[in-house]
Parts: sequence; C-alpha cells; structure tokens
Amino acid sequence: MPHAEVSPQTLPNLTAVLFGLSGCLVDFGARTHLTGNHSAQHAEATPGAIDSLNSLQRQQIPCAWLDELAPALSRSLASTLPAWIKPWQHAETIQPWPAPNACWQALMALNVERLEGCVLVSGEPRLLQSGLNAGLWTIGLASCGSLCGLSPEQWQALSPQERDIKRGKATMQLFGLGVHSVIDHLGELDTCLADISLRRLKGEKP
Repeated sequence: MPHAEVSPQTLPNLTAVLFGLSGCLVDFGARTHLTGNHSAQHAEATPGAIDSLNSLQRQQIPCAWLDELAPALSRSLASTLPAWIKPWQHAETIQPWPAPNACWQALMALNVERLEGCVLVSGEPRLLQSGLNAGLWTIGLASCGSLCGLSPEQWQALSPQERDIKRGKATMQLFGLGVHSVIDHLGELDTCLADISLRRLKGEKP
C-alpha cells in the first residue's frame, strides 16, 4: 500500500535554529579558526546562507549564531548577515564546547520554552558535539566547515574527484560524532530541515 504524501503544512514547526558562525554562515572553510587570520573575504556569506536565513525568517522561526572567537572578531565576521539574526557571544563564565551550556544559553536568549524541535547547524565538530550534548537535532556541514578547511578558491581549484574525497571524509567524521544529518552547505538546508520535521512527525527524537 503506498504511503500517503505528507504536505509541508502538516509537518511540525521547528522551534528554533542555531548556527555556527565561522565555517557555517560565513568564513567558508573556517579559515579564521584554522589560521588565526581574518580578512574581509572571511565575512562573505557561505553558499545558501542568506537564502536559508530569509526562509527561516519568513517562517518566523527564531535563529541565533554561536562562536568561540573574540567578540570583536565575531561581530566583524557577522557584518554581512541580516541584522535580525541574534548573536550569542561565548561568555568566559560558560563552560566551553563541547559542554551543552552555550547552546542552552543561546536558546534561552531567544526565549525558547522547549528543546523539542530545536536544531543546530554547524561545520565545527566541537560545536556539533555541544548540540548533541544539549539534546538538539544536529546538522553537520561537510564542505564549508573546518574538517575540509579550504578557502572557496582552494575548494574550487580541486577536481570534482578531489572534492568528493574530502567531502566524503568529512561526512564520515560528522556521522561518526552522531549528528542526525550531513549536508554539503546551507544551500541544502531547507530540504534537510523538512526531513527532520518528517522524522519528528514519525516520532523520532534526537
């Protein structure tokens, strides 16, 4: 017997979405983390980032970004992002990743009342582990995070086969952490979030 189609309107709404900053929303390859250097180019949004944020805003899903970089550096990196996405700066009093505290504090800053339906998206394994420890759904980014660690120019200079190899290794490492989904970059986020909503509808929990 064929399965009944599930329309987007019947899927449970997401509660909130948290993003890593470097290597996720901006700074393709997390070069600022890896090299310690920051340039204006690092503040460029990664593929699909702005469209993903605009889509979430249209759905009225609250969002915030997290990072462990110095506040001034984080603000500089985030300068190209929409002003409405809330920053959550890591405080010295909060246990560092992979402790769950930063994720919980960010959700509290968004006035989120429950963990159910909260998602973390990042290319940084330690932040993803923090999300897992916090009880969130987690989505890892294979190509634009620190596991590949390449600038956009370096990534484009690779042959398709070389990109597939690096992407595959990063994907295996992310799934090895226990993340719930892995995508290449934020251009694939909408489809992935819809899949998580469908998994929730079927009773799956993070």
